[in-house]
Amino acid sequence: MDISKTYLPKETEDKWYSYWLKHNFFKSVPDEREPYTIVMPPPNVTGVLHMGHMLNNTIQDVLIRRARMKGKNACWVPGTDHASIATEAKVVAMLKERGITKKDITRPEFMAYAWDWREKYGGIILEQLKKLGASCDWDRTRFTMDDDLSEAVIDTFVHFYKKGLIYRGIRMVNWDPQGKTAVSDEEVIRKEVNQKLYYIRYKVVSLGSEVLSQDLTSDFGLQTSGFVTVATTRPETIMADSAICINPNDERYLHLHGKTVLIPLINREIPVILDEYVTMDFGTGCLKVTPAHDLNDYELGQKHNLPVIDILNDDGTLNENAKILVGEDRFIARKKIAVLLEADGYLEKVEDYKSQIGFSERTNAVIEPKLSMQWFCKMDEMAKPALDYVLKGDIKLIPEKFVNTYRHWMENVKDWCISRQLWWGQQIPAWYLPDGQFVIAKTREEAFEQAIKLKAESGKLKAEDLKQDEDVLDTWFSSWLWPISVFDGLKDPNNEDINYYYPTNDLVTAPEILFFWVARMIMAGHEFRGELPFRNVYLTGVVRDKLGRKMSKSLGNSPDPLDLIEKFGADGVRVGMLLCSPAGNDLMFDDSYCEQGRNFANKVWNAFKLVKGWEVDDSLKSSNSIAIEWFESRFNQGLIEIEENFSQYRLSEALMTTYKLVWDDFCAWYLEMIKPAYQQPIDRETYQYTTRFFENILKILHPFMPFITEDLWHDELFGERAIYDCCIVAQLPTYGQINTQLLTETEVIKQVITQIRNIRKNKQISPKDALTLSIKVNSTIPYKQFDPIITKLGNINAIDIVMDKVSGAMSFLASTDEFYVPLNENLDPIAESLRLQKEKEYLTGFLKSVNSKLSNERFMSNAKPEIIEVELKKKADAEAKLKILEENLSALAD
Repeated sequence: MDISKTYLPKETEDKWYSYWLKHNFFKSVPDEREPYTIVMPPPNVTGVLHMGHMLNNTIQDVLIRRARMKGKNACWVPGTDHASIATEAKVVAMLKERGITKKDITRPEFMAYAWDWREKYGGIILEQLKKLGASCDWDRTRFTMDDDLSEAVIDTFVHFYKKGLIYRGIRMVNWDPQGKTAVSDEEVIRKEVNQKLYYIRYKVVSLGSEVLSQDLTSDFGLQTSGFVTVATTRPETIMADSAICINPNDERYLHLHGKTVLIPLINREIPVILDEYVTMDFGTGCLKVTPAHDLNDYELGQKHNLPVIDILNDDGTLNENAKILVGEDRFIARKKIAVLLEADGYLEKVEDYKSQIGFSERTNAVIEPKLSMQWFCKMDEMAKPALDYVLKGDIKLIPEKFVNTYRHWMENVKDWCISRQLWWGQQIPAWYLPDGQFVIAKTREEAFEQAIKLKAESGKLKAEDLKQDEDVLDTWFSSWLWPISVFDGLKDPNNEDINYYYPTNDLVTAPEILFFWVARMIMAGHEFRGELPFRNVYLTGVVRDKLGRKMSKSLGNSPDPLDLIEKFGADGVRVGMLLCSPAGNDLMFDDSYCEQGRNFANKVWNAFKLVKGWEVDDSLKSSNSIAIEWFESRFNQGLIEIEENFSQYRLSEALMTTYKLVWDDFCAWYLEMIKPAYQQPIDRETYQYTTRFFENILKILHPFMPFITEDLWHDELFGERAIYDCCIVAQLPTYGQINTQLLTETEVIKQVITQIRNIRKNKQISPKDALTLSIKVNSTIPYKQFDPIITKLGNINAIDIVMDKVSGAMSFLASTDEFYVPLNENLDPIAESLRLQKEKEYLTGFLKSVNSKLSNERFMSNAKPEIIEVELKKKADAEAKLKILEENLSALAD
């Protein structure tokens, strides 16, 4: 093919992605090969591609492509999550634009609108992932509300209810007043906000005359006789107060023991209670207890048998129990209450105050603690085996630092609120009889059969008398089944797919859902399959900007991934993301990484152009045997490093090893060693070795850069390719012999050439001007065999082996050998002495650090013998170099 001046991603990406799809390279069916399975963490059906998706799915694609190239049956299952809260909010907003409110339509009508919305917008993110190169088996795409998956969810609810693990009760939950539903702890985002702290005076009712005559001024200097002051950030909830609580050890308030106070504005009498829960040095040391609107207050109320007064409607407005400001929004009521309190003399002061508040992850509404009748799933019994899988190492968390976090969560697990007050989702299979009793059944018919058994006068009960619970199940109650349900393992527990692909291999996800998705999948896997659902969990970091801020739309610091692909190409973006994303650590993203990725693609492209442009002369004999043998050894060494990094899930390091192997070793050194002179031919042997090297380079690059590698793979340089002879399924190279001595010697030769180039740069000598080189050999390196490389890359016209130092020449050290480059000018002894002194200082410091390590007993007792050997060699080399430097400095002094 004709090759363009630079790599043009737009011309290759759609072409090769379509080709892969057309020829079913992503498709997987069970066969005799070893399976390698990944299930995609299903993105919300409301979502569009963001930087977190970009990172997560790039990692998955690298893993799946590499497994495919290792001859495994690679299966990557994609899908989307129905995202109850977020999707319902989108549909409600859409209806509002059409002048329709949810309360004015029936549930079936709403569901029809919701399904229409999903059909129109629900697949956007999966289409966007194709632009990234995601090699999913798209025929296996699943949706958490597919009929089969929904049926599995309902069956799971019935299963756990029968086991006694699901129950219904009134509990304090996180309430989203905008979504009008309960949300889980994990769906509450804590943010520090600026608030006001209101100091409110409550009148003491039953103080005796002796006490009333005293000055009750507290340490805050704001209380007057007959009142007690309470500090709160939520004055709008005073109408729900059930008590004032003080610490029994607080001497300031001994006179209040056994007394009562009046709530300002509504004059309802409440007791003063004693509990060491109260912190004496916060606020005034007095706590208003509002059991209906604070979790800690609720527990305090339960302990002291206090009444629970709920003054808020589901939408966050005040209800009739508030007595005043009924119908007002809670935040408007806060401002109005403050005005009323001040007008009546109950507000002593207001202070600025910072504290953390919970916000709904889905709607960004401020969460309201609320007592609510909900369905719960008991977790303690299921948590134990799920914890054991991780602690025993059957499931590996990568990096391991998350094991302690996981252990903490699992050892302190709370019951899971699984009901949501929504319509979009799997409706809870609870059926209510007219008298309030309920039965749990999959269908109305099954429920009716159970209901008849409950009723003595069963003849009067009809099936239509049963009313199904209005709530739906938490979205996570469907996604915790994901590794099983995508293979229909609940519907058909012994089908071919589930038996072949389960358990899956790797899960790539974010640490923040380690408990409420990863842990629950482990629980479900143990419950329904008796085994773990995956073997490794790779936990990605958070994508942040270069200032360390989490990327978000609100901050405007998150680039559009599709814009990045448009600008830098998918391969460039993939490389850019992975260059700065070690597992479990946050990624400080900047466009410059993608630019580096694009430049790398261009480097590969230009190297290919160079090789492709050579003409072969069969009459020439190769003079590049050392270069060929060196790169073959270096490539094999690199393969081992890459394999080791992948085995430890160090993908960023695996990419960097590949990057250096290609850019530095192959492009900057090997090609320069063997390339013929301008417009001159190359010998057949070198050419064949080089094209084979390049073909193997394309293989190791492919998981990271699938498009450019596939495009170059099909060039005629490598011969005719059959339809299915593609890089995507090419077998990864395996490493062969490594000549470690040659690798060590070549590193010294590279140092020599670099030093010669530095001399040219410092002395402003043209690269075209040939120099002579003298070597005083103190090592065993056979410089004679490297003469062609030194001569070519250093533009040296003569190399002499000398026995003594060469005076009046520029000198340098490589290994323990001394090199001299005579120049047609007088050497400045002062400048040369300063240079050598600087080198001596560096080596002295280096030797000090090596000696420190070797004198460390802990290092010497724990380090592997080969590591100690390396350090001892460093010591010997540094000492030899220092000796030579001392001699050179003495010679200059003379």
